[in-house]
Amino acid sequence: MTVHQLYPRLVVSDADAAVSFYAAAFGAELVERYTDGSGRVVHALLRAGDAVWAIKDGDDVDPAPTGPGAVIIALYVDDPDAVAAAMVDGGGRVVFEVADHPYGERGGRIADPFGHAWMVASRSEDLDPGQIQQRTAAAYP
Repeated sequence: MTVHQLYPRLVVSDADAAVSFYAAAFGAELVERYTDGSGRVVHALLRAGDAVWAIKDGDDVDPAPTGPGAVIIALYVDDPDAVAAAMVDGGGRVVFEVADHPYGERGGRIADPFGHAWMVASRSEDLDPGQIQQRTAAAYP
């Protein structure tokens, strides 16, 4: 078996608004967008740097959303403070403020207006797995 590609596909209530939000917050570009006969977005592929993800409007087939926290999307960026601020400016909500963490990252968690939680972070130290475990255990007993 060979895995060729893996990306998240986010089901939202307004795909076009989500595309605009992610463009403003992450500098995402719309790669492709397809709609059904009624104009509902069935697939919109976005790219920001090396990251790729899809957006679609919800429909009767999609399961009910379970809310932010069921899945946390990890997004590593150069400036997590700026990305978090852009997300909040676009209607996102801070779950955890961006801060320095003992496990060698600066990051925080933002809930977007569409019910998805994003961890925006950057690596601040090069640590080996043993150091990360030791620091994490000490910081979060």
